[in-house]
Amino acid sequence: MEPAIQLSFQSGGKKPRRRVSFNRGGRGEAKRPALLLAAVGGAETERDATAAAAFSGSSDALGAPGPAMAAPCLDPSLERHFKGHRDAVTCVDFSLNTKQLASGSMDSCLMVWHMKPQSRAYRFAGHKDTVTCVNFSPSGHLLASGSRDKTVRIWVPNVKGESTVFRAHTATVRSIHFCSDGQSFVTASDDKTVKVWSTHRQKFLFSLSQHINWVRCAKFSPDGRLIVSASDDKTVKVWDKTSRECVHSYCEHGSFVTYVDFHPSGTCIAAAGMDNTVKVWDMRTHRLLQHYQLHSAAVNALSFHPSGSYLVTASSDSTLKILDLMEGRLLYTLHGHQGPATTVAFSRTGEYFASGGSDEQVMVWKSNFDVVNYGEVLRVQRPLATLASSSRTLPEVDSPVPPGRGRSQESMQSQPQEPVSIPQTLTSTLEHIVGQLDVLTQTVSLLEQRLTLTEDKLKQCLENQQLIMQRAPP
Repeated sequence: MEPAIQLSFQSGGKKPRRRVSFNRGGRGEAKRPALLLAAVGGAETERDATAAAAFSGSSDALGAPGPAMAAPCLDPSLERHFKGHRDAVTCVDFSLNTKQLASGSMDSCLMVWHMKPQSRAYRFAGHKDTVTCVNFSPSGHLLASGSRDKTVRIWVPNVKGESTVFRAHTATVRSIHFCSDGQSFVTASDDKTVKVWSTHRQKFLFSLSQHINWVRCAKFSPDGRLIVSASDDKTVKVWDKTSRECVHSYCEHGSFVTYVDFHPSGTCIAAAGMDNTVKVWDMRTHRLLQHYQLHSAAVNALSFHPSGSYLVTASSDSTLKILDLMEGRLLYTLHGHQGPATTVAFSRTGEYFASGGSDEQVMVWKSNFDVVNYGEVLRVQRPLATLASSSRTLPEVDSPVPPGRGRSQESMQSQPQEPVSIPQTLTSTLEHIVGQLDVLTQTVSLLEQRLTLTEDKLKQCLENQQLIMQRAPP
């Protein structure tokens, strides 16, 4: 295993503001104890962290490594760090085009940062307590946020910062996530419920209520047919959106489950817990595929790279860790935040990931993976490649794999023909139309709110006038 590498970064050509260190995982094969379910770590040092991942079977169920898979080309690098929040950062999310980055904080504000240098950030004030979650709509023209003030707000992320308020839950809203079609979003709350809402009709649809403790996170599957939720009742539940029934519960965590998300293929889920672990399950067989115990404190958030090959985690031990899911090993440990790292998220293309922490800072990292443009992979639906498992008999997982570099001509000819790409002009036009529809919908909603407020005031004036008339002497 290679020794730890200490690197310093400068921001904006000024003096170094923060020393960021990397602990780089070994490039060789990770040690794989056969069929172990409990982590072997605990006493290991950070240098031995790769040996602290234990597996149920082989990680190859997530996809076999090969020339078509993404691979680290350079070490991750700190690109920028944003200062503006006045308290701990709780959540981050990139817009579709990676031009904007949203963050929420315990200072009750949202910040929308522009990735273009020298651009001013937007500060949105409206929530009356901690902003716990943020999520851009698939088009990037709307931004949703949830708060400890029990409300959800849908913002138009521009200089005006107008928003629509949902009186969503009876307790803190912990999580919010748009469906891939943008027509609905899901929220999770300390009131023990998961709720689904219509985006454009601004309407509550239904509630999911089988958890018996706070629900920390809820996410739609990539195809929008399933919802996964994580709770302080130590369970992860998978729900069918159509039937509104819980189709399976995972109960392997030994403590509160803090975060959960779907693998980009939609066939696996990963969950993080207060027990310092990250677990990956196959949703078709409900089998535990991987179990990592690499952090020394609670894991607060995780995010899949769009290729499905990598997972980044954020922990209260102040570190971020990048895991190679194909090899089942730790690649990097990133030391940047002073204090707990509370949130982390990859951009939609995977080129960047952002993290936030109790040090009030938002950091933007360049992943430096040697991959093709994942924006095109996500824009055009490609046939799923079947990834063979290893010698151990495990279920195969269909995972979207971009065409790799160095593939032979015969291999390329054997692949099924890809769909014809949509012209860029048509795609841009459609995105513009969707964006304008979002803005118009938001404007109509604001007008409806103002009309309702005016009607309420008029009604109150009429009632007061009637009381005056009744009290007046004949």
